[in-house]
Amino acid sequence: MSNATQTTVLNSVFIESQVIQSIYLEREVIIDAYLPNKVDKPEQLSLLLINDGQDLLKMPFDEILDDLITQKLIEPLFCIGIHCGKERKREYGTAYSADYKNLGDKAGLYNKFIFDELIPFIRKTYQIPSFKEKSFAGFSLGALSALDIVWNHANEFTKVGVFSGSLWWRKKSYEDGYNDETDRLMHLQIRTGGFYPWLKFYLQCGALDETEDRNNNGIIDSIDDALDLIVELKAKGYTNEHIKYVLLKDGKHNIATWTKALPDFLKWGWGKKETIS
Repeated sequence: MSNATQTTVLNSVFIESQVIQSIYLEREVIIDAYLPNKVDKPEQLSLLLINDGQDLLKMPFDEILDDLITQKLIEPLFCIGIHCGKERKREYGTAYSADYKNLGDKAGLYNKFIFDELIPFIRKTYQIPSFKEKSFAGFSLGALSALDIVWNHANEFTKVGVFSGSLWWRKKSYEDGYNDETDRLMHLQIRTGGFYPWLKFYLQCGALDETEDRNNNGIIDSIDDALDLIVELKAKGYTNEHIKYVLLKDGKHNIATWTKALPDFLKWGWGKKETIS
């Protein structure tokens, strides 16, 4: 069951808030639908799911998306901002294993919500049986969740956007003999996973994301973790054609930084190709 609660119309985008009663998460999930309002063929729309959708309202994401579509800088893109709940640290994470604090223990249920409740709801409500392609993005822990979902359901997605991702997510604490090579949960999944040549990865870090430097190499952990993830991806066969890494020198772990990076991400993923005369 759902009900639309609020609508806004911009030049090229129609924004509508909905509430979905999730059986799996046992809570109401608020979503914001950013739907291009001048689309001749809905089946040509691409779908972008975004974790921590409540943060999009502070950016403002609606104006960013509307400007890019109005200026014809990107293809029409249907975005869904998924608001987190009170148990964000349990629902986000890696589905196959919780971290050493048992956080992320509901990530499997969040997966079920996405595939069994959210996507069918979108298709039915907006009468779009299928999409040109589907992608997922997120911020911080929501970015880890997006990457985990895309990696483990590669046949469903084409792209993932990781903004200041919590790639340090680990199965052991530092006190219990943590090892970079074996204990970072996302890196481990990629190392033991397959090669899906259609997947593309956008990884953004801020040079001021944090101050932690666990191996004392002069590089903060968030950058180390992102670069190490790229090493794992390239070991699988991915190349620079599949991966875009963006380091913002003045970037911090906050909404203002992610706001700066979003237009680049949207143009990277859905930018209109220039016609060669």
